[in-house]
Amino acid sequence: MTYSGVRESAIELLTDWDAPDAGQDALRQAVLAFLLARTDACERACVPGHITASALVVNHSGDQVLLTLHPRLGRWVQLGGHCEDSDDGIVAAAMREATEESGIDGLGIDASLGAIHVHALTCSLGVPTRHLDLQFIARAPEDAHIVISDESLDLRWWPVDALPDGTDAAVEHLVAVGRSRSSQISEE
Repeated sequence: MTYSGVRESAIELLTDWDAPDAGQDALRQAVLAFLLARTDACERACVPGHITASALVVNHSGDQVLLTLHPRLGRWVQLGGHCEDSDDGIVAAAMREATEESGIDGLGIDASLGAIHVHALTCSLGVPTRHLDLQFIARAPEDAHIVISDESLDLRWWPVDALPDGTDAAVEHLVAVGRSRSSQISEE
């Protein structure tokens, strides 16, 4: 699949998504409009902003989430990043990112959207931009073993009711979504 395939899958996902509240629906409409207006919306080189894909990894029992200490943000967030032209859709991009950044084999992922978050960031290209992040929930197998990647300062499991100090509201929201969905996700 090419970036156009990732873009088309994101358009389909957002078109069909029944957002849980007015704020998420406003983001859904804005991100969908951006995707419809820009054929390069999923490419990192799209300077006004670009689609990213992330996944909150929940442990097998549903009582812990895996967060990474992001080197540019300096805070704990879910796993995720840029789409690649080899991704087989937006869900596959989130799964690839979660697998690469966690080292966990056999993740399962809920193909329905968990949340949308838009944030300003200076990407690896050194240019200020916006990430229009489509967020999913993944579930780790019972015997999951994590391996920190070179894209992270740290990687660890956090109890869902004891997230790190300074966790932002978007991550807290995604954790709440993950708690409600994790038992419904089967591993690969």
